Amino acid sequence: MGIRDTDKTLPSNRMVFELRRDAQKHLAFKQDLEGTMAAYGLDEKEKRAWRDMDIEALGAMGVHPYFLPQISRLFKGGARNHNDSDAARLYAEKMGIASKD
Repeated sequence: MGIRDTDKTLPSNRMVFELRRDAQKHLAFKQDLEGTMAAYGLDEKEKRAWRDMDIEALGAMGVHPYFLPQISRLFKGGARNHNDSDAARLYAEKMGIASKD
């Protein structure tokens, strides 16, 4: 899941890029995930990964590695970007890197 594995044609990449920069689009995403995915033209495999918050699967499909933690922030917030935020915990859990305390 490195930069070389990024699929620049994957609709999820455009969606993450725009949702992180446009507050109205992000609000629409939070209110209507299905409608947002349809508007960006995601296929069923991508949609399933988004519904399941399956960040690892999205990475395997070709989502840019920088965007992977951004996905958890889209669902869970985390504007302060700290390691114990809900977004950081979701990312660690979904990527299999959660610490075992």
